[in-house]
Amino acid sequence: MPEIAVATKNLWVSYNGLTVLEDISLEIEAGRFVGILGPNGGGKSTLLKVILGLAPPSRGQVRVFGESPQKLRHRGEVMGYLPQKPLINPRFPVSVLDVVLMGRYGRIGLGRRPRPEDVDLARRHLEMVGIPHLAARPIGEISGGEQQRVFIARALCVEPRILILDEPLISLDACAQDDLYEMIYGLKEKLRLTVLMVSHDIGGVARHVNDIVCLNRRVHVHQPPPIGRIPLESTFGCSVEYLFHGEIPHRVVKIHDD
Repeated sequence: MPEIAVATKNLWVSYNGLTVLEDISLEIEAGRFVGILGPNGGGKSTLLKVILGLAPPSRGQVRVFGESPQKLRHRGEVMGYLPQKPLINPRFPVSVLDVVLMGRYGRIGLGRRPRPEDVDLARRHLEMVGIPHLAARPIGEISGGEQQRVFIARALCVEPRILILDEPLISLDACAQDDLYEMIYGLKEKLRLTVLMVSHDIGGVARHVNDIVCLNRRVHVHQPPPIGRIPLESTFGCSVEYLFHGEIPHRVVKIHDD
């Protein structure tokens, strides 16, 4: 039997009487790269926060490697997280290496100086994401794609078993997106990670991940790619005119009547 990294059962989440997630039951096997697709407001980020233990479910269960996410979060173990807006001001005068070391604060404690082994670990993760030469550069003086690699290295400094990425491809050009996909997949293989990644890039996700979850309040499909037209229309609430893969960017548009 494969090991289950994340399991939810009859999971509901509501805020101020509004249902955000509805009866979510998922099992995600350890070692899989999972792309989570869906429209804005469909509950993707909320699902990640529930898995991380940052948002409580209204009812139902969530387990990460058999334990509650709150218990794991308080121990500072298992999960590395890159939010949509990483908590760093790019104008703040801090080096790339210092940003990566922020991922160690849960282990070394706020106010304590990093140990030599923490610095060595941070440098190793900068090498894993392909930017060891940027260690001394100010975070605000590198490109958007390079910054995302820094933030992924910071998440890896937790030494997680699960890497959770909330739209890491925002504002990156097509070449930078492909490079980041390949890097994330390589990290998954090298570090034996389970990766959960929210994205709007249907074509890119279909090329690079092991499984796709289509989410819009509820799970419309959970399977390996490719995903057919009907599940996509059900998830996004609009007709799919055409969908290209490979080197040609995808397009998903509504069909309009003349």
